Amino acid sequence: MTARPPPSAERPRRITLLGATGSIGRSTLALIAEAPEMYRVEAVTGYRRPEALAAIARACGARLAVIGDPHCYGVLKEHLDGSGIETAAGPEALEEAALRPAEWVMAGIVGAAGLRPTLAAVRRGAMVALANKECLVCAGALFMREVRRHGAMLLPVDSEHNAIWQALAGGDGGVRRLILTASGGPFRCWSMDEMERATPEQAVRHPKWSMGAKISVDSATMMNKGLEIIEAHHLFSVPETAIEVLVHPQSIVHSLVAFSDGSMLAQLGEPDMRIPIACTLGWPARLATDAPELDLCSRSGLEFEPPDLDRFPALRMARLALRQGGAATTLLNAANEAAVAAFLAGRIGFLGVARTVGRVLDRVADVPCDDLDSILAYDAEARRVTVELLPLAG
Repeated sequence: MTARPPPSAERPRRITLLGATGSIGRSTLALIAEAPEMYRVEAVTGYRRPEALAAIARACGARLAVIGDPHCYGVLKEHLDGSGIETAAGPEALEEAALRPAEWVMAGIVGAAGLRPTLAAVRRGAMVALANKECLVCAGALFMREVRRHGAMLLPVDSEHNAIWQALAGGDGGVRRLILTASGGPFRCWSMDEMERATPEQAVRHPKWSMGAKISVDSATMMNKGLEIIEAHHLFSVPETAIEVLVHPQSIVHSLVAFSDGSMLAQLGEPDMRIPIACTLGWPARLATDAPELDLCSRSGLEFEPPDLDRFPALRMARLALRQGGAATTLLNAANEAAVAAFLAGRIGFLGVARTVGRVLDRVADVPCDDLDSILAYDAEARRVTVELLPLAG
């Protein structure tokens, strides 16, 4: 994952925030505000919240603000009039923001829209704090190849992958397996009959983390953990068979690494995304934050159990897609996004999400898919097929 030493700590680190208006972007900005002398913000981007993006750009002194939806450009420009902050809009402008001279880039754009900007940052050799799952789920081989080719560095932001990254700080020799932990989501103890009747309101009520609706549903189906298996495979060059998932409802142990000598290393902490973000933002140093420190004496116990693959088949589907290769993981991700959107809109039931994804995967052909245009084309096709299949999913 590493390719070059970090920039000098003697001057402020220049940063760009791709997806500044989302929860990851807001948490990053809060950390920057705690030590403004350490950072200079080059660019901030958002998609459809021009007022919020303008306020962020003013507050952090960004040089450029880009809105992804061109229809929102007029509002952004109006709100930044007289500020001296450059403005732009559209997909090409998002790539241009990623190409600006910032050493550190937060890749926090959700979905396939984040693929091209993140790849642009990688191709200019930046340090990329990766919070966009799609980059590795849909295009893992391509991204890791480009990281190596251009001397970039990926710093994993997901709490599970960040935990593994920290555990491997002493080197990755002798790794036997990676163990991703999962809270189990809101339906960990629910029966199939109960899950069949689950509502979107219940599915987004995560017991530990405060997240957006889509990722909360992914946690409820455990598809998020399936996607994380795919990410871990690419990030750490570990075979799928050496990546395990354990349900850990307390969400205190964020992941573990088992070594060939019988030892295990784990990273522990309160479930607070500021912790892994700070780990990447200050790398190779550690930033002081006001995130709560874990008090082990106040914990009554830590539980671990294997996931139930009958109630949560998304885990099995993700492993199958990874083994199949080609376009399979791209279609898995796209079908899941479309099915989750249908569930949140009330078009299908909760168990219909996994059923829909399974039907789409049944149609996957084993074809090569290692360039970005092909990946985006398969992504669009999978979404179209998913919408066609929705009435059959129940």
